[in-house]
Amino acid sequence: MQVRIFRPAKTAMQSGKGNAKAWVLEYEPAAPKKADPLMGWLGSDDTAQQVRLKFATCDEAVAYAKRKGLDYQVFAEATKKPVPPKNYSDNFRFDKLEFGRF
Repeated sequence: MQVRIFRPAKTAMQSGKGNAKAWVLEYEPAAPKKADPLMGWLGSDDTAQQVRLKFATCDEAVAYAKRKGLDYQVFAEATKKPVPPKNYSDNFRFDKLEFGRF
């Protein structure tokens, strides 16, 4: 079975990186989802899509995949450059360069 190993991004409701530290191992979908004819809900016969395993490090996740004989693909995490802090008082500095006024 094909699995993917990645570090999830933080949700939009988070300001910190609290739940984004763990590495996740997810199974790739083996069967497409189909609509239920009566209710219209999406479903699949593949229950492996519901499994999400969390690991502290990427190496632990890779070791687990090797031990279980799974084909794995590791997605590197995106690096973000730090944003310098902005202060409201900087808008009123006397040495601030103003554009548009001459």
